[in-house]
Amino acid sequence: MKNSLPNLRAAVLLLLALLLPVLHAVAQPAEQPEMADALRQSGKIYVVVAVIAVVLAGLLFFLVSLDRRLTRLEKEVQE
Repeated sequence: MKNSLPNLRAAVLLLLALLLPVLHAVAQPAEQPEMADALRQSGKIYVVVAVIAVVLAGLLFFLVSLDRRLTRLEKEVQE
Protein backbone atom coordinates (compact mmCIF):
# COMPACT_ATOMS: atom_id res chain seq x y z
CA MET A 1 0.00 0.00 0.00
CA LYS A 2 2.82 2.42 0.77
CA ASN A 3 4.27 2.04 -2.74
CA SER A 4 0.97 2.81 -4.46
CA LEU A 5 0.85 6.44 -3.28
CA PRO A 6 3.90 7.64 -5.28
CA ASN A 7 2.65 5.71 -8.31
CA LEU A 8 -0.77 7.30 -7.97
CA ARG A 9 0.75 10.74 -7.60
CA ALA A 10 2.90 10.21 -10.69
CA ALA A 11 -0.12 8.98 -12.66
CA VAL A 12 -2.18 12.01 -11.64
CA LEU A 13 0.64 14.39 -12.58
CA LEU A 14 1.09 12.69 -15.95
CA LEU A 15 -2.64 12.86 -16.65
CA LEU A 16 -2.72 16.52 -15.68
CA ALA A 17 0.28 17.28 -17.90
CA LEU A 18 -1.42 15.58 -20.84
CA LEU A 19 -4.79 17.25 -20.30
CA LEU A 20 -3.62 20.84 -19.76
CA PRO A 21 -2.82 21.54 -23.44
CA VAL A 22 -6.16 20.05 -24.48
CA LEU A 23 -8.06 22.16 -21.97
CA HIS A 24 -6.17 25.25 -23.07
CA ALA A 25 -7.08 24.65 -26.72
CA VAL A 26 -10.73 24.06 -25.85
CA ALA A 27 -10.96 27.19 -23.72
CA GLN A 28 -9.95 29.51 -26.57
CA PRO A 29 -12.82 30.91 -28.63
CA ALA A 30 -13.07 29.71 -32.20
CA GLU A 31 -12.28 32.53 -34.61
CA GLN A 32 -12.79 30.51 -37.78
CA PRO A 33 -15.55 28.05 -38.67
CA GLU A 34 -15.00 24.55 -37.42
CA MET A 35 -13.49 22.05 -39.83
CA ALA A 36 -16.55 19.83 -39.62
CA ASP A 37 -18.80 22.73 -40.60
CA ALA A 38 -16.67 23.49 -43.64
CA LEU A 39 -16.57 19.83 -44.64
CA ARG A 40 -20.31 19.50 -44.16
CA GLN A 41 -20.98 22.53 -46.34
CA SER A 42 -18.87 21.15 -49.17
CA GLY A 43 -20.26 17.62 -48.76
CA LYS A 44 -16.86 16.10 -47.99
CA ILE A 45 -17.81 15.08 -44.45
CA TYR A 46 -19.30 11.88 -45.86
CA VAL A 47 -15.95 10.98 -47.38
CA VAL A 48 -14.26 11.50 -44.02
CA VAL A 49 -16.86 9.38 -42.23
CA ALA A 50 -16.55 6.63 -44.87
CA VAL A 51 -12.75 6.54 -44.58
CA ILE A 52 -12.92 6.35 -40.79
CA ALA A 53 -15.52 3.56 -41.01
CA VAL A 54 -13.36 1.57 -43.45
CA VAL A 55 -10.28 1.95 -41.26
CA LEU A 56 -12.17 0.87 -38.14
CA ALA A 57 -13.74 -2.09 -39.97
CA GLY A 58 -10.28 -3.13 -41.18
CA LEU A 59 -8.89 -2.95 -37.66
CA LEU A 60 -11.82 -4.96 -36.32
CA PHE A 61 -11.35 -7.61 -39.01
CA PHE A 62 -7.63 -7.80 -38.26
CA LEU A 63 -8.21 -8.19 -34.52
CA VAL A 64 -10.84 -10.91 -35.01
CA SER A 65 -8.62 -12.87 -37.39
CA LEU A 66 -5.66 -12.48 -35.03
CA ASP A 67 -7.76 -13.71 -32.12
CA ARG A 68 -8.85 -16.78 -34.11
CA ARG A 69 -5.25 -17.61 -35.03
CA LEU A 70 -4.11 -17.21 -31.44
CA THR A 71 -6.95 -19.41 -30.19
CA ARG A 72 -6.01 -22.09 -32.71
CA LEU A 73 -2.33 -21.91 -31.69
CA GLU A 74 -3.23 -22.10 -27.99
CA LYS A 75 -5.28 -25.25 -28.63
CA GLU A 76 -2.37 -26.81 -30.56
CA VAL A 77 0.06 -26.03 -27.73
CA GLN A 78 -2.27 -27.52 -25.11
CA GLU A 79 -2.58 -30.80 -27.07
